[in-house]
Amino acid sequence: MPKVLYKTSEEIELIRKSSLLVSKTLAEVAKLIKPGVKTIELNKLAETYIRDNGGVPAFLNYNGFPYSLCISPNDQVVHGFPGEFELKEGDIISVDCGVILNKFFGDSAYTFAVGEIGEETRKLLNITKECLAKGIEKAVVGLRVGDISYAVQEHAEKHGYGVVKELVGHGVGFKLHEKPEVPNYGKRGSGMKLEEGMVLAIEPMINAGKAAIKFWKDGWTVSTKDNKPSAHFEHTVAVRKGSADVLSTFEYIEEVLR
Repeated sequence: MPKVLYKTSEEIELIRKSSLLVSKTLAEVAKLIKPGVKTIELNKLAETYIRDNGGVPAFLNYNGFPYSLCISPNDQVVHGFPGEFELKEGDIISVDCGVILNKFFGDSAYTFAVGEIGEETRKLLNITKECLAKGIEKAVVGLRVGDISYAVQEHAEKHGYGVVKELVGHGVGFKLHEKPEVPNYGKRGSGMKLEEGMVLAIEPMINAGKAAIKFWKDGWTVSTKDNKPSAHFEHTVAVRKGSADVLSTFEYIEEVLR
């Protein structure tokens, strides 16, 4: 059974640097998101930017994944392939990015609106981002993984949304995926106890409709079974006493989107 890989303060600072490079990469991608742009162009931009800044794309060739970004439009939940899909007004697009810098991994995701989107879709994005914030609030020493999970699930389901159960957040830092798993559903007070030195990728995947998903034949792409939109936001977070330390940021992205 793989153990949790605890990090020292120095190691957490290196993970912060990796995570901030992810955040800056997503901000570069944000500049390009508009109708008419093909998703493969976003992938090329991200790969170049990561390498120009001394990093390595963490997703490229990970378990055979052939791209540097996971790009999942509309009803795709996660792990979508960049390609010839052309963005159009009203689409939403989840962009998930991972970086290796100085041997440490950072991981973050953001769901973007393409031009003007409908009110219902805007609400899905806002609530999913709130789910992430509520999960992060529980990433503190002495609580348990289930407290994070419950906070995400409770907020999403209160608004009538489906919470994806087959895909989960995870430990991160020395590797892209470490223990413990961090589901977006669960019971308060259950699961592993959170301790100093844990670094988690918390990533709500929330569906506008039902929770059910389908896996594509490409072995990667996941979409909603009812073809309704899905949103995905993710931060790399260090567990601390009192309040969590968020190592990635959406500030760079939101500056671009203003």
